[in-house]
Amino acid sequence: MGVKIVLVDAFTPSPFGGNPAGVCVLDEARSTDWMALVAREVNAPATAFVRARGDGAFELRWFSPARELELCGHGTLATAHVLWESGRLDAQCAARFQTQAGTLTAACRNGWIELDFPMTPAAPVAPPPALLAALDVRPRFVGRSRFDYLVEVENEGALVAVRPDLGLLETCDARGAIVTSAADDPQVDFVSRYFAPAFGIDEDPATGSTHCCLAPYWSARLGRSDLVAHQVSARRGIIRTALAGDRVRLSGQAVTVIRGELLA
Repeated sequence: MGVKIVLVDAFTPSPFGGNPAGVCVLDEARSTDWMALVAREVNAPATAFVRARGDGAFELRWFSPARELELCGHGTLATAHVLWESGRLDAQCAARFQTQAGTLTAACRNGWIELDFPMTPAAPVAPPPALLAALDVRPRFVGRSRFDYLVEVENEGALVAVRPDLGLLETCDARGAIVTSAADDPQVDFVSRYFAPAFGIDEDPATGSTHCCLAPYWSARLGRSDLVAHQVSARRGIIRTALAGDRVRLSGQAVTVIRGELLA
């Protein structure tokens, strides 16, 4: 019998928006090599592999088409959505995941899925020449988080106009580059885009983990802890953020688009 796989669009209320994630629900352990091959075959920005443990929690791993991910927001949101939708977990119960990034949780809140993630703030740094050359921007701020470079540009127009040199960007010593600005829309607090060619993702459509860095940055700038963010990729993503001590609560919606079976 094959392994069930579901394709979910995360951080969107509508199909074909947000960020696609494959979700494989495993009944038994599988090798890392097998998971990497499946992720490459699925070719979504992330494929999640989840397996129930004996203590009520779930073991969760994520892979891009190129490598394993240490932290993945949209893959976690998609996984929780699949567990509730399939009946493997009661929708009234929070999902608890054991991951490389520690314990992560997901809960239903008024039609949204709220994730509890670690904060990854950015400290100011001198920008490496390759970073600015790759992005071709005039930054207002450059910082470095645990995973990524964070670059603020002057406005949303400048953000949308970014056309990075992906080969040059891949040489920078980071998972990827977050580019951000204040939003033009008064209903939105900030916007961003994310490029991670070293992980096989030229531009990620809607990235939960980058908002673990963006939320504290913009909360400090705007003087508020609860914010609304849009990721202005071609598919666009809608993410709500809230600070809670050294954690960030990320909220989004999700929709299933494909259900299938892996035969290999």
